[in-house]
Amino acid sequence: MTKQNELVSEDQLVADIEKSLRYIATLVKQKGREILSNYTITPPQFVALQWLMEGGDMTIGELSTKMYLACSTTTDLVDRMEKNELVQRVKDPNDRRVVRIHLLEEGARIIEEVVHKRQEYLRNILKNYSQDEIFMLEKCLARLHLEMKE
Repeated sequence: MTKQNELVSEDQLVADIEKSLRYIATLVKQKGREILSNYTITPPQFVALQWLMEGGDMTIGELSTKMYLACSTTTDLVDRMEKNELVQRVKDPNDRRVVRIHLLEEGARIIEEVVHKRQEYLRNILKNYSQDEIFMLEKCLARLHLEMKE
């Protein structure tokens, strides 16, 4: 194979990987929304609750940054979640001027249930894969994620 053919095939391989990742992300998102349709929260609320579960209490500004939303949009989102007793605003004990969003038990319960259902969906998809294939897939995805964060 010539250098020219190697470049073309590498370019095609990268294009195929990007396309596969895009399609997979879309399918995961669609399945996630299907699962969420059985709950009283919206997809943006799910994302906010996930950030709070993973990162702990945070300010509206911190949550806005994580979600790539305007602070006013995040405030409205938190207002609705607080009304539904999924989160609670609490004053920071170190600085009473700072208000943090705290995940309540019901919010955590919903996240755990939805994530479990998403994992069950993936488990069913992976049932035709060998343990070695699953291990290699996880290892490659973890490495890709790590390198993309840098």
